[in-house]
Amino acid sequence: MATVMNDLVLVHVDNQPGFYARIEDISPDFKPGWWQVKLLVLTLPLQVYTWILDEDQIEGASYTMGGTPIRLEKVVSPVTDEAPPAPTRKESTPKIGGGKVVPLFGRKKDS
Repeated sequence: MATVMNDLVLVHVDNQPGFYARIEDISPDFKPGWWQVKLLVLTLPLQVYTWILDEDQIEGASYTMGGTPIRLEKVVSPVTDEAPPAPTRKESTPKIGGGKVVPLFGRKKDS
């Protein structure tokens, strides 16, 4: 399964899980066979890194940065596209599109 834009990756640093990132962009570098990979690093505060990687590195091959081993691992969601379970009892709260209706009018405003 190829790693593409908007995929989540776990970045391993020095052979240990380091941080999660979302691939924002993959564009060709001026060097043939290399790509500029823009990563939105999911830390506080958010950071954006642009790394120049080859195809194998994008797909999970190990490489080094400044002598430190680095590896990208694509994150696959454990959530499946199963139908939601059937309700076991009748709910008195009206639903729209499977969610509860929450009235916004009449709320008290904070002073």
